[in-house]
Amino acid sequence: MKVDSVKLTDALTQRPLVLDGGLSNQLEAAGHDLSDALWSARLLADEPGAITAAHRAYYEAGADIAITASYQATFEGLAKHGIDAVSSAELLRLSVELAREAGVDTGRDVWVAASAGPYGAMLADGSEYRGRYGLTVAELERFHRPRLEVLADAEPDVVALETVPDTDEARALLRAVRGLGVPAWLSYTVSGGYTRAGQPLAEAFALAADAEEIIAVGVNCCDPKDADAAVRLAARITGKPVVVYPNSGETWDAGARAWRGPAHFSAGRVVGWRDAGARLIGGCCRVGPETITRVAAELSAGERPK
Repeated sequence: MKVDSVKLTDALTQRPLVLDGGLSNQLEAAGHDLSDALWSARLLADEPGAITAAHRAYYEAGADIAITASYQATFEGLAKHGIDAVSSAELLRLSVELAREAGVDTGRDVWVAASAGPYGAMLADGSEYRGRYGLTVAELERFHRPRLEVLADAEPDVVALETVPDTDEARALLRAVRGLGVPAWLSYTVSGGYTRAGQPLAEAFALAADAEEIIAVGVNCCDPKDADAAVRLAARITGKPVVVYPNSGETWDAGARAWRGPAHFSAGRVVGWRDAGARLIGGCCRVGPETITRVAAELSAGERPK
């Protein structure tokens, strides 16, 4: 990471930026057991060096942005594992520090996105792929705001409001991120042209169109095929840069805590996403460093002359 690093918002105007792939994918490949309900967040306390190494693997693969290990790190979820509020806040800050540390020796501009997963991620039962938890928008805002305040205080380059399953949670997150002083992106998990809760994506994307804090809108942790139309729609509805990082195409079986079906993420799709308005492009679950290297190569080779 360069000392005179370009601001992320400025970099977005210059070229598409490559996101990393699935953090859990890389941790499991390195031999770490993520069967705990805290998923990769458990290693923040138990083995932080493993998280730094995973981030570094993606930077070395060509990623410009590392997404932190805080997706399932919430005050409520950590409390269930006997971690008090003060220690939980320290782990949230540590997630940003580890991603920063991993980028120190890259010799190029790299950035850190602080992950804020949905309420369902804390439940660890697949609820983030359904939404509609029975909570009001105000209750969801109260859940998210304390964690977002801590993550913002750690000074990431952007906050990733990611894997959002419905418009209620999107409204809550858009309220919760106000006034934090850190830009954010809003990324839904989708099925076809709808959120996981069944709302039309045009309606979902429109919520962020006038949100000053939101610098990009899009989709993640979805089938790559669903990303094609979603990118075009997000660009048209919001007029903002689009963020897109689907999973491998496999389906998560929450009961068995396993992925099912064939993988069909193709790095060849990314030029189409870029041409449709995507400026932040990468992969989510089951997309590893090798694929991110191909994504970076496709974007570099396919970039049109200005």
